[in-house]
Amino acid sequence: MKKVLVIAAHPDDELLGVGGTVQRLVNEGVCARAVILAEGLTSRGVRREDTEQSDLEKLRKAAREAAREVGYAGIEFCDFPDNRMDEVDLLDIIKVVSGFIEKYHPDTVFTHHHGDLNIDHQRTCEAVLTACRPVGNVRVERIYAFETPSSTEWNYRYDEPFCPNVFFDVTATLEAKIRGLNCYETERAEYPHPRSPKALRALGEYRGSNVGMEIAEAFELLREVIV
Repeated sequence: MKKVLVIAAHPDDELLGVGGTVQRLVNEGVCARAVILAEGLTSRGVRREDTEQSDLEKLRKAAREAAREVGYAGIEFCDFPDNRMDEVDLLDIIKVVSGFIEKYHPDTVFTHHHGDLNIDHQRTCEAVLTACRPVGNVRVERIYAFETPSSTEWNYRYDEPFCPNVFFDVTATLEAKIRGLNCYETERAEYPHPRSPKALRALGEYRGSNVGMEIAEAFELLREVIV
């Protein structure tokens, strides 16, 4: 890997799903960037417009701070509606994602698992898989799906389970992920919520135990092209 692009639905997904792995890869010389497709927050009010613009700016500031903790070279934001991406034409999402693929030419893309409970995660995965089709100048060599605490494990549809088959040892970098989470005042929660520091450590230990490591992050390999 030389250039990694993480394409996530909401601010904090880029950290929850792959934060420890990003810092590990950055420490190894990889350039990692993140793209956030949906606003965040605006689904929490009765109407989308109930959310103050200043609150969205605070969330983006938190995302930038978290990105620095794990070593992202940059993080960019789009304005798709939070938890309403199913109301947007999929083609419009694909075009935005394609623009970032063309801009950064990543060899590796991390994104959501399609079986997640959250509709924005599903739409993000669909858009990524379409935008990364091996046509023209697109040369994405591998695509990984990550698990997102409080979404992947909350979907009780058994037709699309998360079945990890790639594990990154993040024993040395999990704490950077925890520091990143602590930047998100509106997104982190108290244990036993999955988006709590204690729960993230427990998930890391569990995934590590799956494969004989101390702490790991788990992924599902969606596609790999070996040149």
